[in-house]
Amino acid sequence: MSWWARASGPLRELREARSRRRADMERFRAARRAGRKNGGDAAVDHPGPPPTGFSLLPWLLMGLGSFSNLLQGETPNPWIGGLGLLTFNSLYIYVTFRSFDRDRRRAPSTRVALLLMGLLTTALGLGYGGSWLMFFPLLGLATGATLRGPWLGRVGLLLTVYAGSVSAVRGGWSDATNIAYATFLSSMVTAAILGLSEAVRELRAAREELARRAVEKERLRFSRDLHDLLGHTLSVIVVKSEAARRLAPRDMDAALTQIGDIESVGRQALTEIREAVTGYREGSLATELARARSALSAASVEPVVRRSGTPLAPATEALLGWVVREAVTNVVRHSDATRCEITIASAVEQVRLTVTDNGTGGAAPRTAEGIGGTGLTGLTERLAAAGGSLRAGPAPRGGFTVTAELPVQPAGTAAVGAATAPRES
Repeated sequence: MSWWARASGPLRELREARSRRRADMERFRAARRAGRKNGGDAAVDHPGPPPTGFSLLPWLLMGLGSFSNLLQGETPNPWIGGLGLLTFNSLYIYVTFRSFDRDRRRAPSTRVALLLMGLLTTALGLGYGGSWLMFFPLLGLATGATLRGPWLGRVGLLLTVYAGSVSAVRGGWSDATNIAYATFLSSMVTAAILGLSEAVRELRAAREELARRAVEKERLRFSRDLHDLLGHTLSVIVVKSEAARRLAPRDMDAALTQIGDIESVGRQALTEIREAVTGYREGSLATELARARSALSAASVEPVVRRSGTPLAPATEALLGWVVREAVTNVVRHSDATRCEITIASAVEQVRLTVTDNGTGGAAPRTAEGIGGTGLTGLTERLAAAGGSLRAGPAPRGGFTVTAELPVQPAGTAAVGAATAPRES
């Protein structure tokens, strides 16, 4: 195989890297133009194009001395020297361009090319000496760009001692000191600069990912709050409107009472929606119990509420309030029940909420085993984050039961998540 065939692989890598470089520059210019239109933020977040092997190409000028020796005829066997120079430059380009991609620089082919660079540098240094020894700092630069990790220090010191030894054999101790110092400096400084720039890029990417997740979390919080509030409120309004329509022909006063409740529920819903938009909505267990009584009565379901035990933390009450809201909404919409019992029993360390009805509704959320519907699923995740649990399913004596258990003082995540309502099933 000719020397040109051996060099064609690295040259193809160079052409591909140049194409990627042009694409990166185009994306950078587009981002900079967008940043200028938006007040310069994009230009601040992206101060320059991503680094590539082009940033390490100028260091090949250190080999101009050996190239000058070839042109002036001062090198014995110039064809061997020229082939060695071309091969070294090709290997250098191949290794450095692959060193900016984590997977490619850790590939066996990159390590083999780096080893071949070391052998070739040794051969050229021992064969010609003088300016050809300057390939050792270039070898150190390629080593620092490729080996960024715990082994770099040991490899860098070994390479420094090795370069100094070869230089001492070929050119004396003065050359050995200079070559060893340049090799050590090029390997360590290159690794430090490239490692730091890579860490900065990773931190910037992590910051952007955290910002994106924060936006998604806030969007999810708002959508869940709004969906749950409107779903529950509209269900209550529909039930009370039907009650008012039934009562109007025979008991106008009772019908007007239901209409007044509709107005009150609507006003309260507006307040809750404003609180949900600003992120300051917190559930109240007492408020949810009062609304549950009203909604169940309007749906001709007898409400029975029992509460006993010690006072609860606000975060715990907020979570239990969401459970009451979700369970009662499902009773009104799906159960066909005539009686609903809500029991809250709190002990020293744990509180249990049970919502049981005697209905026979056939909707999917009530006939599925375990936790059915997105609302109860979201509540299950929310209570689990607070150190609690939620179970839902058919009761042994008929009907449907929802049971929630929570610590009296929930985990820290619950305080944040309590205001986030689950979506209704």
